[in-house]
Amino acid sequence: MRKTAFYPKLAWQNIRRNRQFYLPFLLTCIATAAMFYIMCFLTFNGGMEKMRGAAYISFMMQLGCYVIAFFSTIFLFYTNSFLMKRRRKELGLYNILGMGKGNLAVVLFLETLYTALLTLTLGLGLGILLSKLMLLILMKLIGFAVPFGFEISVKGILYSVCLFCFIFALILISSLIRIRLSNPIELLHGSSVGEKEPKTKTVLAVLGVLTLGVGYYIAIVTQKPLTALLLFFVAVILVIIGTYLLFTAGSIAVLKKLRNKKDYYYTTSHFIPVSGMIYRMKQNAVGLANICILATMVLVMVSGTVCLYLGTEDTLKVAYPTEIVAEIARPDASARAAVTEAIGKAVSSGGEQLSNVTDFLSLSFTCKREGTDFGDSVQQYTTPDDDSVVRFLPASEYARLTGDKAAISDGEAYAYSDTTHIIDRFSSLGKTFNVARWVSALPSVSEKASIVTDHYFFVVTDSDFKALSSSASEVSPLWYYGFDIGGTAQQQISCRDAVDAAIKSAGVPENSVNVYSRASDRSDSYAMNGGFLFLGLFLGLVFLIATVLIIYYKQLSEGYDDRERFEIMQQVGLSRPEIRKAIRSQILVVFFLPLGTAVVHICFAFKLITRLLLVLNLTNTGLFALCTLGTVLLFALIYWAVYMLTAKVYYRIVS
Repeated sequence: MRKTAFYPKLAWQNIRRNRQFYLPFLLTCIATAAMFYIMCFLTFNGGMEKMRGAAYISFMMQLGCYVIAFFSTIFLFYTNSFLMKRRRKELGLYNILGMGKGNLAVVLFLETLYTALLTLTLGLGLGILLSKLMLLILMKLIGFAVPFGFEISVKGILYSVCLFCFIFALILISSLIRIRLSNPIELLHGSSVGEKEPKTKTVLAVLGVLTLGVGYYIAIVTQKPLTALLLFFVAVILVIIGTYLLFTAGSIAVLKKLRNKKDYYYTTSHFIPVSGMIYRMKQNAVGLANICILATMVLVMVSGTVCLYLGTEDTLKVAYPTEIVAEIARPDASARAAVTEAIGKAVSSGGEQLSNVTDFLSLSFTCKREGTDFGDSVQQYTTPDDDSVVRFLPASEYARLTGDKAAISDGEAYAYSDTTHIIDRFSSLGKTFNVARWVSALPSVSEKASIVTDHYFFVVTDSDFKALSSSASEVSPLWYYGFDIGGTAQQQISCRDAVDAAIKSAGVPENSVNVYSRASDRSDSYAMNGGFLFLGLFLGLVFLIATVLIIYYKQLSEGYDDRERFEIMQQVGLSRPEIRKAIRSQILVVFFLPLGTAVVHICFAFKLITRLLLVLNLTNTGLFALCTLGTVLLFALIYWAVYMLTAKVYYRIVS
């Protein structure tokens, strides 16, 4: 009986005795378990299905569950290696004192079991307590009323238990394998064994520069938003690879060059930090690169989602140049007159007045452009670089819009484009045209220009327009009628419904009419962008916690590794102020190198991210610049606070 009770008691005492190492790890486990439960709670919440934009929110919350589950598995498995390194001496001592590896396995199993039970109990409890608050925040962001009542997600609890049991099982198996493959002497001295001085790996350093350079190059030269969407992950992977290679191989090469400079190296303030970083740089580099990548992810995710949410109104104005838009396929002159009258009556009956009217007829389609050939038939999107949107206007519409009669004959065209592709001759839908004139803008029509693909506008004679409309069997001439009315959002939605009913009552076929309003789509836009913001902040917090924990364990590990070295240096004549100055120099360089590199990554990625935001109709580059700057400053402030706290731990260990 006593023997049975010995192992549980010993396992619990080990956790309490090593609380300096276990407590941050345990708190992180609890936090990630709570966050995973909250994300599951939001995913499976029954009230989500009743609100507008439910599909967007559900998809993003599910994505958040997958990201947190994957990240928690990798991160907790990774941070456990810090714990095991500090525990090796203790476990080796147990082994020498008579405990076999089977007994150690029992102790490790019980320690893991205690950690898992504490994680699930406290993590799920915290998650349940905060789940309503998180739902309140999400509903506030997406502009939806918060439902009353309190509920507990059974699915969230089951998924959380399964996930973290799996994670702790992996951690236990990894720890048992390490113990199984080690002998008592290795365990006893494992925590004090430093890294051998790494060799300078020139090839890896050069490869790191090349991969990072290619990633930066892609970010700088990519212009088209759809191309940016395709190349973004390529650039991200290249930058991650380059970061790891440069921190691992490039940093060693730089440090050894500094060591070769005798005047620089043989001073108290430089000798200690340079020699120390060279000695353990292989181990340091991975941790520093992890911190850098995590910091970059936080900065990109938070700044991008905050900008997207704050710029929701801007995106709506780009998508809808006017508050209400009606599009009717193949209207004749009598139908246009009847619909115009019906729209006027519907608006006036609601007590509103038309303003900023945009009214034109055009033939628009997407085609695969090859030089000056815009295709003989309508194509679906193939590659972003070759696809273009072509819009033909009859000369009569151009004259009505501009008051300028187009001086063209059949086979000639006026041209306008939002790109720099100036051409003198082009062909489309089996007909060739000479460009008589390039115009600087087309009133009202140019407002419809997309920011994602190339747009070309051509003014042709009425007879050519009729011939093109007949040859393009896949598309029809489309009458665009947009206007503003003012009033509240609800009044605009009511007006939109009245306009839709009035158009259909005027005899226009129902399948050829589409009526949109900026106000009616505002809820969906805020649901999508609010969901993005919530997910960005939530995952940003997860990555920030990971960054802080890696920094803490790194400082803790460094402190124990450096303590004996600094004791020896003090014995051979170095004063405590000199040692403290050297320590501060080393910590500052190592600590802020990842942050500085992350800021450089953000600077190079800025243009590429703005291209990605264009896909979502966000054109306000200044807003994104402010959001990025604010995020960097806030993160740097938090990073500095973490430095001040962990540096104290380091100084206390080595002093």
